[in-house]
Amino acid sequence: MALERTFCIVKPDAVEANKAGHILAHLEAKGFTLVAFKKTTLSRATAEGFYAVHKERPFFGELVEFMTRGPVVIAVLEKDNAVADYRAAMGATNPANAEEGTLRKLYAKSIGENAVHGSDSLDNARIEIAWFFAGSEVTAL
Repeated sequence: MALERTFCIVKPDAVEANKAGHILAHLEAKGFTLVAFKKTTLSRATAEGFYAVHKERPFFGELVEFMTRGPVVIAVLEKDNAVADYRAAMGATNPANAEEGTLRKLYAKSIGENAVHGSDSLDNARIEIAWFFAGSEVTAL
């Protein structure tokens, strides 16, 4: 396996519930290193651009409203097999279908307010990290 990086968002529902620290600690306990992280509030333009792939889907407007309603924590996670391991740690999008012990089973409220976002591929991880972090904020791999 090779050392990889992936992108994480702790979404507004989890931040509002004061679970961001629990989520990051959970990930560190699973062997992830936090390479960079910060708390921010997404602007409408940032959220629309980031989720542009979903623009034609009926839930796009609701997603943008949700992601801009309050602060999020964004992070770069690093470990061997980071993308797949983080996807497994997140659990199914619908928390009712998520395995016990996954972030969404533990912290998500619903399919729409599902606590965390994660990159689905190495290519998307690179794009998503660059969307939110300047090169100087993330050390070279």
